[in-house]
Amino acid sequence: MEQSTFLTQFLLLSNPLTVAFIGVLIILFFGIRQMEKRKIKFSIRMIISTIIGLVLGLIIQWVAGFPEIPKDIVWLSEVSSWYGLVGNGFMDLLKMLVVPLVFLSIVRVIMNMQGEGIGKLTAKTIGMLLGTTVIAAIIGVIVGQIFGLGSGDIVVIQDAEIREMSSIVETFRGLLPANPVKAMAEANIVAVVIFAAFIGIAIRRMSKKHGEVIEPFVKWIEAFYKIILSVAMTIIKFMPYAVIALLANTITARGVAALSSVLHFIVAIYLSLAIMFVIHLGIALVNGLNPIQYTKNVLEPLVLAFTSRSSLGTLPVTIEALHKNVGVDEGVASFVGSLGSNMGMNGCAGIYPALMTVMLANMTGTPMDFSFYVMLVIIITISSLGIAGLPGSATIAVSVVISGMGMGAYFPLVGGVIAVDPIIDMGRTMVNVSGTLISATTVAKTEGKLNKEIFGKNE
Repeated sequence: MEQSTFLTQFLLLSNPLTVAFIGVLIILFFGIRQMEKRKIKFSIRMIISTIIGLVLGLIIQWVAGFPEIPKDIVWLSEVSSWYGLVGNGFMDLLKMLVVPLVFLSIVRVIMNMQGEGIGKLTAKTIGMLLGTTVIAAIIGVIVGQIFGLGSGDIVVIQDAEIREMSSIVETFRGLLPANPVKAMAEANIVAVVIFAAFIGIAIRRMSKKHGEVIEPFVKWIEAFYKIILSVAMTIIKFMPYAVIALLANTITARGVAALSSVLHFIVAIYLSLAIMFVIHLGIALVNGLNPIQYTKNVLEPLVLAFTSRSSLGTLPVTIEALHKNVGVDEGVASFVGSLGSNMGMNGCAGIYPALMTVMLANMTGTPMDFSFYVMLVIIITISSLGIAGLPGSATIAVSVVISGMGMGAYFPLVGGVIAVDPIIDMGRTMVNVSGTLISATTVAKTEGKLNKEIFGKNE
């Protein structure tokens, strides 16, 4: 009995299949390492890793017999735990960088900014993020009605509690850094940005009268920023390995059978996300950028967002791709990327709440007229402010929107969709990050801080 407990609860190696699939993962890692040694491009390794992760997850499910509830099978849970150690562990390391990277980036941007451009930069950033969210909400409404979501569909009703909702006043106040240390500990990125902005403004003001006194601190900021970037690059090198584990683990843990009950909704949301991504590419074209080359340049953060389901965790990679691949000024990339990981979010806070609300309205016979749609878009846009870029934030966004539309009592009806949320969340998060990327690109273009030579270097 002691040995059994040791294997099942401590080592999580109670079944030969667990050991076998851990071995398979190690072999696959060895293959990725060989590609790395042969200098195969990072973007190609990312694509290959994504395909491998998808196939591996399906193979694991096939061996298990495509169970309806994967967590009830012990060895599947064990494989999921070990794969999660690799995938989620990688994301933890990226999240470790988020707060220092955002803080140092914003302070550095503002203290080095020429003129009084911070207000204009902020206005353009928020305008782009919220503007694309409005478009996303409209797409969600249109696709939801075309698909007739909730009209005659049998949706699996499961226990689902509405997430806590705060008023708009409380939401805005919650973004203020009353306790900067607490804001950093809780990864309240908007609060960190505000605090860093005050520090940066103070440095600029003090540099005129007390330049010699604050010079050591300015050099410390520059040095620490370079160090954090070096750490980020070291961690990012492991991304292809993590992508295999992340995607395989998502499929292993959630299963395929659970998708059938809400397949109609899944098709609708992925179509909506695809349309929104095409619109992002259209914006790139308007900015004078080749959409195909643009996609290649931002592939790494998009793939990581898809597999990790964390806009915030992807932030270091997002900033890196914007600056090194797209040619966005380093300061603009850091500023827009930081705000984009915490507001706007076209997928989670735009398309998803719109589809859910339309589905609930059809299921409950709620009349939908022009005023309904206008109110829905307004509520979605406002609620998209301050939504943290972490897995699960979309559920909060949905609860806020549904409650704002006076439909909070119907929240349990969306339990079937929430049950497969990780599968849906992959596409949502990718579009979140895509919205941030195109917003940063557009802001940089309007500010004259987009280097097209860097953009085209990989052509």
